[in-house]
Amino acid sequence: MVELWRRHRESGDAEAREQLVAAYYPLVNHAARQARLRMPSHVDTADLVSYGVVGLIDAIDRYHPDRKTRFDTYAMVRIRGAILDALRALDWVPRSVRSNAREIDRATVRLRCTLQRAPSDAELAEELELELDELRARMAEISSSGMAALDESWNVPRSPGDDRARSTRLADADAADPARLFETNELRDRVAQVISRLPAREQLVVGLLYYENLNQREIADLLGVSTTGIAQAHARAMQRLRGWIGDAGIDALIGD
Repeated sequence: MVELWRRHRESGDAEAREQLVAAYYPLVNHAARQARLRMPSHVDTADLVSYGVVGLIDAIDRYHPDRKTRFDTYAMVRIRGAILDALRALDWVPRSVRSNAREIDRATVRLRCTLQRAPSDAELAEELELELDELRARMAEISSSGMAALDESWNVPRSPGDDRARSTRLADADAADPARLFETNELRDRVAQVISRLPAREQLVVGLLYYENLNQREIADLLGVSTTGIAQAHARAMQRLRGWIGDAGIDALIGD
């Protein structure tokens, strides 16, 4: 190991540098695992390791073996610093928001211990010496700064194969609104009931037009009558239905 340090220090030997990185690589893994314990679940350990390697290389380039400090100790400081610097660079949330979150968390813990229950917003504001509106504004900032990976599990699986990612639970912008769909189906059921009050010929024409999707010519041929007769029966049926169920009911029928 001494020879590697000598070659790297005296001539900048690239091979010696690579061997030093390989020799001290376990320090990076150790630092990454420690950092991972304090990170949100979406942070990948492999990313932390890659950030730590940058710190290890920097430590090797800056270290002088004649120093009294052991390299392991010096390198761990550089590795942890590189990991934190990289995470800060990726964090879009202002540091003031992070600071406010820590203050609110600490105050909440203190009040929980004192009150033996969760504190109210008013009690928390008093503890922090803030106006209630200011506290709520800070809490809104904090809540909007959260992040979750779309490929992260939504919850603990209750059965094998139930470990679905968050992305599978996101709302589909193109999907029908369940409430609107329920109202439409309910209205169509009412329309179907009202149709049964029409005279038999008009019931038949409406059924063939809107449920069997035949056109007036096809219905006329099927029933052996003129298209004029079918048009008249249809017009009378629509007039009756509109009077009974209104335009909304007619729209539900036509849209079927």
